[in-house]
Amino acid sequence: MANVLVIAPHPDDEVLGCGGAIARHARRGDQVHLIVVTRGMPEVFSPESVDKVRQELSASQQLLGIKTVRYLDFPAPSLDSVPGYLLSSAIQAIVCDVQPDIIYLPHHGDIHVDHKATNMAALVASRPNGSVRVPRLLGYETRSESEWGNPNGSDAFLPTVFIDISEHLQTKLAAMQCYTSQLRSSPNARSLEAIRALATYRGHTVNLPAAEAFMLIREIN
Repeated sequence: MANVLVIAPHPDDEVLGCGGAIARHARRGDQVHLIVVTRGMPEVFSPESVDKVRQELSASQQLLGIKTVRYLDFPAPSLDSVPGYLLSSAIQAIVCDVQPDIIYLPHHGDIHVDHKATNMAALVASRPNGSVRVPRLLGYETRSESEWGNPNGSDAFLPTVFIDISEHLQTKLAAMQCYTSQLRSSPNARSLEAIRALATYRGHTVNLPAAEAFMLIREIN
């Protein structure tokens, strides 16, 4: 049994980036823990909308089999205004508690500043020194964020790990349907059709019906 930690800048990123992998881990008996880094700033998001998306996450959590959810409540969408040491320290405290075998974190090249800040803080929090030693770090792609980043090699999402989610794609789609406030109609990148199409494309890349793709950041054997 493995301990798995998923780090999501916002509610729904966990489903978009690795919902199939989460369901697969849970089905196998692994313990999946989720960090949601932000809370919508009242200047941008009403308290009602924040409550709604967290209720949606709770429903999605049950479908995916996530054991625990921890909210850090840093301001969204302005993580670039938060000192990096505060963000990384908050994440590191949970990493030390969970002692994960695998961490899933957002891709460093995503266009959203919250994703970039979360990626960097997660890397700092999981440095293999002292009490922290995470054997595997995987960067996930997020629809409408990863594909819209700068078109250069250093920011491109170049997958090196493909996880078979053929038996879990329907669970991923059902989990995303819980997020009625975030879901969009086709051909939007956050539509169920687009999510299915990406899973099919990633799967066909490696001769599978459906897959999620990741960038291997570090592996310690």
